[in-house]
Amino acid sequence: MNATSVIKTYAKVGIESGVSAADPHKLISMLYQGALQAIANAKNGILRKDIPAKGSAISHAISIIDEGLNASLDKSVGGELVQNLSSLYEYMNLRLLTANLKNDMDALDEVARLLIDLKDAWESIRQPSSVAAATMHMPAQPSAGPTPAPIASSQQNTINKKVQLAYGRG
Repeated sequence: MNATSVIKTYAKVGIESGVSAADPHKLISMLYQGALQAIANAKNGILRKDIPAKGSAISHAISIIDEGLNASLDKSVGGELVQNLSSLYEYMNLRLLTANLKNDMDALDEVARLLIDLKDAWESIRQPSSVAAATMHMPAQPSAGPTPAPIASSQQNTINKKVQLAYGRG
């Protein structure tokens, strides 16, 4: 058995073990991470002019977004939030198709930024401490205006509940 085969087997076992041990919240985080990894692989395929690798990676990202993230939304209880997330996932998939057809790195970067923002927001609702739950963690961006006031704990709990309901986890 060569080293590459051993590494792939080890990685597969690690992923399978992580999935079987993960709670529903962690599984959504893993889907975001998997989609981001697939996009990074697609960018590498474009840079190496490896069209089959690029196509495979983009197809994988689309599958994760459509069959994982979008399919896991609980449309019966999520209301407007679920509709917005579903529409955003559909938009991401259209941008990924464009990236595949045109070798468009900007489209890949755009989808990656959207996924990172969603992943960060998803992970921030898991914060166990009361201090962390009192504010919504948003990505650092330069701001032209004043910094918004922290979200009150009761408001944060309402936001967390809505987001968790969107994925049927409430």
